Amino acid sequence: MKKYIFELEMKVRDYECDIQGIVNNSVYQNYYEHTRHEFIKTAGLDFAKMHEQGTDAVVYKIEIDYKLPLKSSDTFISKLNFEKKGALKIIFSQDIFRKKDKKLMNKAKITTVILKNGRPIKSDFFISKLSKF
Repeated sequence: MKKYIFELEMKVRDYECDIQGIVNNSVYQNYYEHTRHEFIKTAGLDFAKMHEQGTDAVVYKIEIDYKLPLKSSDTFISKLNFEKKGALKIIFSQDIFRKKDKKLMNKAKITTVILKNGRPIKSDFFISKLSKF
């Protein structure tokens, strides 16, 4: 069983669905990003303040495996964990489960890096804040 350190409950809105009546594939990236941002806020980090100081956490690569589709009004739980990869990368493992039956709907691996004034920097400070979980 995979260990998660943060989870967030959300609900599918009608406008997130395509003509097939399922959540459009691109919407999952919004769900994953919202989950990461909420997690990072709980760690005491503020993206706006970081940006004002010239520091930005940015997505380097996203891999999503779509298992089952979410539909309008489905409630789901977005869960995550992370690991440091080398000096620069932070890998977020994120999964979405439908709440009513706990089925895995999709899973993602999101690779991020920290930039200072547009240049990659070591992720140590960021990791130290996140590691309190």
